[in-house]
Amino acid sequence: MSVEVSLIAPCGMNCGICYAYLRDKKVCPGCRGLDAGKNVSCIRCIIRNCATIKVNASKFCYECEKYPCQRLKQLDKRYRTKYKMSMMENLENIKRNGCCTFVENEKKRWSCPKCGGVICVHKGYCLECGPIVK
Repeated sequence: MSVEVSLIAPCGMNCGICYAYLRDKKVCPGCRGLDAGKNVSCIRCIIRNCATIKVNASKFCYECEKYPCQRLKQLDKRYRTKYKMSMMENLENIKRNGCCTFVENEKKRWSCPKCGGVICVHKGYCLECGPIVK
């Protein structure tokens, strides 16, 4: 599994575990990539297009004076509830340990124990070998 630092979005999302990035058709290049192939919702993302991030050339939301903004709080709540993953926890880990360490930890966290593929945060299983049958 290869998670690149460039796949870590300003909000702390690891785009390398996103279904839009992992799917076979119309693959999204990640939040920091070009807009070609992205869903409209990703292109219009309030956090990705945040003026404060662009003006201050910030790499991550935690660098903003408004951190955590209401939009990030809402996104974090949705992901904690639906996908058992926290953007704000990711950002705090990046802030504390650096992005390279975060990426290494993500590789371990989202690696399929069965085949070594990537566990998709949105599906909850590896797209290579499928759901784990208990």
